[in-house]
Amino acid sequence: MILSRIKPAVGGETPVSISEKKKKNKTKVPRLEEYLQQRDYLGALTLLEFQRSIGEKEEHADLWIGFCAFHLGDYKRSMEEYKSLTMKPECPADVWVYLACVLFFLGLYKEAEEAASKAPVSPLQNRLLFHLAHKFNDEKKLMGFHQNLEDVTEDQLSLASIHYMRSHYQEAIDIYKRLLLQNRDFLALKVYVALCYYKLDYYDVSQEVLAVYLQSIPDSTIALNLKACNHFRLYNGKAAEAELKNLIDISSCSFEFAKELIRHNLVVFRGGEGALQVLPPLIDVIPEARLNLVIYYLRQDDVQEAYNLIQDLVPTTPQEYILKGVVNAALGQEIGSRDHLKIAQQFFQLVGGSASECDTIPGRQCMASCFFLLRQFEDVLIYLNSVKGYFYNDDTFNFNYAQAKAALGNYKEAEEIFLLIQSEKIKNDYVYLSWLARCYIMNQKGRLAWELYLKMGTSSDSFSLLQLIANDCYKMGQFYYAAKAFDALEKLDPGSNYWEGKRGACVGIFQLILANKESKETLKEVVLLLRNSGNPQVEYIIRALRKWAKDNRVLLS
Repeated sequence: MILSRIKPAVGGETPVSISEKKKKNKTKVPRLEEYLQQRDYLGALTLLEFQRSIGEKEEHADLWIGFCAFHLGDYKRSMEEYKSLTMKPECPADVWVYLACVLFFLGLYKEAEEAASKAPVSPLQNRLLFHLAHKFNDEKKLMGFHQNLEDVTEDQLSLASIHYMRSHYQEAIDIYKRLLLQNRDFLALKVYVALCYYKLDYYDVSQEVLAVYLQSIPDSTIALNLKACNHFRLYNGKAAEAELKNLIDISSCSFEFAKELIRHNLVVFRGGEGALQVLPPLIDVIPEARLNLVIYYLRQDDVQEAYNLIQDLVPTTPQEYILKGVVNAALGQEIGSRDHLKIAQQFFQLVGGSASECDTIPGRQCMASCFFLLRQFEDVLIYLNSVKGYFYNDDTFNFNYAQAKAALGNYKEAEEIFLLIQSEKIKNDYVYLSWLARCYIMNQKGRLAWELYLKMGTSSDSFSLLQLIANDCYKMGQFYYAAKAFDALEKLDPGSNYWEGKRGACVGIFQLILANKESKETLKEVVLLLRNSGNPQVEYIIRALRKWAKDNRVLLS
């Protein structure tokens, strides 16, 4: 066998074998077309740059570099390539529309429109101008470019995206489903459908549609991020963060946009942790960053900062209208501005009365908020009753629901709902304390209202609560706690007319004793309360009480 060897073991290669080896090596050099077919734009860009550096330029290399940089999300690099091409006399006319697309993705809409106007008429140019008209809110131009769209995949996808951005999610779904029936291998359309269902609050349906796509493309940045968002809505922030870790593990330096998205969503999933570090640089980069920063400021009770951030925002989506309404309502209540409250009421009415939102949970909450600000509590309860099944353990919902019940005199139900609230922040709020105290008093539980006051520190709120207890207890015939409250008020503000309220309450207690509705031993405390006052009428009243006590063998000392 060894003697019959034809190929030498070491050296001595024949000219034929050398040429064959060169051919084999040559076939191993990757070709641009292969990278592009595999959508490996980073590989394609690396190859093009290498060829440029050694002087082996691919045909239309500059165009391909711009193309690859665009698909990698490196829009600045792509813009530089296309701009340099436009400076050359032999520049293809289509480069202007490519440049316009890049400028669009950079948010340079005016510049994009100028570049597109220099390009020859084409379907791509029409689609781009269609999107620019949407950005400029130019309905007339939008409809003009809409009419130029044809029944081809690219144009229909463009139309669906406009529907999506204008919150017409069902119309977008209809287009995507029709395209999927015609092209079952267009799997990415599943992600678009899932996004629409997410926006419609059908998170479980969104998850089902998304699962089909993730089986084929398990490392998709957009799909994994959407899956995490669905988990956030269906479960909680921890479940969402766990899903996002998969995305963090696979995301590479080629996906710069994904890193910003991940950082933004982690802040949301962690309940605002790191918001001030992460969100400000992302404002106007990720549309939701501004809104989430506003929500962060609201949760920190920094209403003025939230207002400063949102006041110049022109709302276009229901979420933006709702948030702007919430901020105006909070600011209006904080500074006592009727103008801000009116603006908030109008925003809530606009969302709640719209055809697309009137039957959604946020839409009904908006109508409830609108009527709440108008103090039409019967209407408030109509809307809150229709969605209360979704908010059984929601403290904010229960807080508003209980206030509406109490405002209509349903104090027993209101008390039960107030006591469901667990949030310490709400339970320490004066609005909560005052309404709960009123419910207690109206439900003949004056002692519990008095205990609420005793737990409070000395402040303007405690003084207000004392006034409420004094007047409401007096009104409801709970004279013992009315007398105690008027006594405390008199000590805090001796120059006022609280003596009259205290005198009436003390006489009221005596009446209840006479009617056997109050213990005779209470008379001893009544005398002590009266002695706290320096009014000349005190001695006359005490003399009458002592005489009765003596006649009825009641000890007062």
